[in-house]
Amino acid sequence: MRTVTLGVSSIEETQRQMAAAFGGENLGAFISFATVELLWKVLTAKRWDILQAMTGQGEMTIREIARRVGRDVKAVHGDVQALVIAGVLDRAVSGRVIFPYDTVHVDFTLCARRLDRPPENGPEPATKPRPFGRGFYLRSAGDQSRALSLSFCA
Repeated sequence: MRTVTLGVSSIEETQRQMAAAFGGENLGAFISFATVELLWKVLTAKRWDILQAMTGQGEMTIREIARRVGRDVKAVHGDVQALVIAGVLDRAVSGRVIFPYDTVHVDFTLCARRLDRPPENGPEPATKPRPFGRGFYLRSAGDQSRALSLSFCA
């Protein structure tokens, strides 16, 4: 079973992982994003649906992906292109699209916003739930760090 870990890491951490991999250490497959915001911008709810439909399924045509997620081909094509450009999906030699993993693990640390600082987008109550991906909501609770780990399998 091939697992990919999607996460957030600094350039330094990514460089450390690359050096370890080139040194022969088996770290597994990673797709890293610079920020949590970028991860969720690239991996929208509809793109998550595409990844879930493709996980463990091998090469697929865009038409087949669209059928599996119940969306029109043109819209799915745009989302697939965005995922290919971001390096999440690959194009096979046949021209089809592939997500060569059987399991996806999302892993990053979320630090609660400090209550004595206003958020960057203007004032917002610290206890107001905020959308965090599909079906997940986070609520700030003081200055404690929270580790979040999500997974889905084929």
